Amino acid sequence: MMSDYTVETINDGLTEFNVEFHGPKESLYEGGVWKIRVELPDAYPYKSPSIGFVNKIYHPNVDELSGSVCLDVINQSWSPMFDLLNVFEVFLPQLLLYPNASDPLNGDAASLMMKDRKLYDQKVKEYCERYAKKENICNNGTGDEESDDEDISEAETQSSDDEIPGRADL
Repeated sequence: MMSDYTVETINDGLTEFNVEFHGPKESLYEGGVWKIRVELPDAYPYKSPSIGFVNKIYHPNVDELSGSVCLDVINQSWSPMFDLLNVFEVFLPQLLLYPNASDPLNGDAASLMMKDRKLYDQKVKEYCERYAKKENICNNGTGDEESDDEDISEAETQSSDDEIPGRADL
């Protein structure tokens, strides 16, 4: 079913794996590559999978530290009619194409998106450039953390955060 995707199993099991996900065409995320952690519950497909970004993404509906996704169709209205192809070909692309700033997991991204769309767009593109390259996902999604502090853009310095969060432990 996932033959068009690069899938990497975790602990040689079928319930935990990472999937390589590419940002949708004609979006701010186009050209970005993310490693998505998928955990299937015992009751799958009757219970929704747990989905999270491993490498950083700047989006109102994705927690920057944990990579957790706030997506109603995965979290509340999951149906056994859906499968993982729906997640990667419909749900995640729609999430990136149509962020919902009124129901955020990343309050800073939501606030910036509502206050200054141009600056928000710039920061999304900067995160894609910094954290969403093929070499980043091969490196556990860490990016080049050594130089992160030296490369802080104007968009990041205007954020309400005092520091740049580190990578999440999944």
